This record gives sequence, structure tokens and C-alpha cells, in this order.
Amino acid sequence: MKFFKRALDFYIQGSIHVAFAVYSLIRITDYMFHIPYNKPVAFFAFFGTIVGYNFVKYESLVRTKKIQMLSNLKGIIFISFLSLFVVGFYFFQLQLITQIVSVAFLTITLLYTLPFFPNRKNARNWAGVKIYIVALCWVGVTLVLPVLDSGIAITSDFYLKCVQRFILVFVLILVFEIIDLANDDPYLQTVPQQIGVKRTKILGYVLLMIFCGLEFFNSNINFNVNFQSSLLQLISIFLLAIMVVLFLLFANEKRSKYYTSFWVESVPIVWWILLIVIK
Repeated sequence: MKFFKRALDFYIQGSIHVAFAVYSLIRITDYMFHIPYNKPVAFFAFFGTIVGYNFVKYESLVRTKKIQMLSNLKGIIFISFLSLFVVGFYFFQLQLITQIVSVAFLTITLLYTLPFFPNRKNARNWAGVKIYIVALCWVGVTLVLPVLDSGIAITSDFYLKCVQRFILVFVLILVFEIIDLANDDPYLQTVPQQIGVKRTKILGYVLLMIFCGLEFFNSNINFNVNFQSSLLQLISIFLLAIMVVLFLLFANEKRSKYYTSFWVESVPIVWWILLIVIK
């Protein structure tokens, strides 16, 4: 049992689980836009997530030597450096436009982590903006990159899905912020710190209603042309929203770390599996 718990902790703390969530969202993007499986983009995002998240989580601790180099952390650093080489390999297999946009999101990640300006905190600690930066990066990596690299035409559906993806990630982050409310620095001005837990949950419910409503504007939803496909797509969206609503409903400060770091981050993975089953 101890071995299983240690393995699970390493899997989560090494950002492998969140990397699978990113990978799942990319596969969902492929499904939505009928894009053939693009291994360079999928693997670039998967291993890039491991590098990026571990850099954000552990860079300052290692740089300032606030924690000892425990075996677990050494393992995380090892997989991070290994992932960095894989990221470099797949980066040069991307289209030029995809490379440029990915560098832009890398810059945002660095700005999010490192204090570039004298006597200034990094973007992660700027009051009230953390949730927007994270959601924007997730939209960029899981939706913008695969669509750009595929070379397909940019239509209104693309912008619609960008808004939906932003809303989904935003609401999932709200769950994290509710769970972390007791430990977050008041200066961060997270949404629950500003408006309270009850209103944060209401905000999440409203956003999920908008998320579902936007799906009716999707050009692929056409009951006259393809009734079954349109119905299944709507069902998958509503099941996803219900799942997120339940996580939001039962979120509180007393929940264990696994509530968000494993279960909530599993939402994109479950969504991808759901689409595989119904398609």
C-alpha cells in the first residue's frame, strides 16, 4: 500500500497526471476539428507540460535551496530534464507558426514563474491574474497549437471552442482555488478570496451554463443533417458539465489534496474516454 501511495504521489507531483490531462484535451481538439492524429504536437504538449509544471512548482525551491534534494525530488528533476530533451526533439517537427506560438506561451510561463522586473513578484503572484494566465495557456497549448499545426481553416467554430475551453479550464481552477483557500496568500486575490466560496460556486455554475449553451452555436450541431452525431456530441458536453458541477458543488477547504490534484485533473481524461466510447 505504501508503494502504491508513493508511486501515485510521484505520478502527481511529477506532473505526469496533468500532462495526460493536456494530452487528452489535444486529442479532444483533434476529434472536434477532424484533425488526424499529430504525434509531434501531442508529445510536444505532453512532455512540455511536465517540464513547464515542474519548473513552475520546484524552480524557486531548488534555486533558493529551501528543500533538501530528496529522492522523490531527484526523480522529478530527472524526468523533467528527460522531458526537456523530448520537447526539443518534437519542437523541430512542428510547423513554423506553431513554433512561434509555442515560444510565446513559453515566454508567458517564464513570466509566470520568474521575477523579471526588479522588486517585483512574478506573474504567478500578481493579484487576481493567476487564473486568467493559466486558463489562457491551457487554451493555447490544447487548442490553438494543434489547430495551427494542422493547417486547417480558422472558422467561427475555432473561436467558439477557444471560449468554451477557457471557461472549462477557468471553472476547474475555481475548484482548486476553493480547496486552497486556507493556504493561499491573501495578496493573490483569488476568486474565492474576493467574492467568497458560495458566490464562486454560483459563478462556476453560470459559466458552465454558458459553456453548454455555446455548443448550440457549433456548426457541427445539425439535427437535420446528422441527428445521432449531434445528439451524442451534446450529451457528451452536458455530461462533462454535470461532472464539473459535482466537483464544484462538493469542493471545500477540508478536501484532501487528491480531490484536485488527481480527481479534478482527471476530468479531461474522462471526457476523452467518453468521446471514444460514444463516437
